[in-house]
Amino acid sequence: MSKEKRELLEKLKFELAFVEDGGYGRSVRTPHQATSPFQDSLTCLNFGDPLRTHPCAECVLMQYVPESSKGEDVPCHYIPLDRESRTIATLDAAEGEEALKRWLRHEIDRLEGEPVV
Repeated sequence: MSKEKRELLEKLKFELAFVEDGGYGRSVRTPHQATSPFQDSLTCLNFGDPLRTHPCAECVLMQYVPESSKGEDVPCHYIPLDRESRTIATLDAAEGEEALKRWLRHEIDRLEGEPVV
C-alpha cells in the first residue's frame, strides 16, 4: 500500500473512531454551536485554525469530493455518502452522522481489501 493510501486509511479510521465515540456531540466549551463533521476533528488540516490557513485542496479527502463541489466553502461536506449521493450538506445531523459512519466503514473495508503493492 502506498504512503498516500496508508495516510488516507489512517485518517478514515481515526474519523470513524471519533464519530463512534461521540466526537460530534456538543462541545463543552461552546455548547450553543453545532459541531461540523470533518472540520471539528483532527482529520481537518485547519482544525483549531479560525483563519483556515491550509487550502482544502491539500486534504486527502478531496479525492472523494465531486469536481462540481471542490469550490465549496467546506468541500468535504459534499462527499457522496451513499448511492443516492446524499452528503453531510444535504442531511440533518443525525442522518448525516449515520451515513458518515457507514461511508467510513465502507471506504476502510475497500482500502484494506486492496492488494499490497
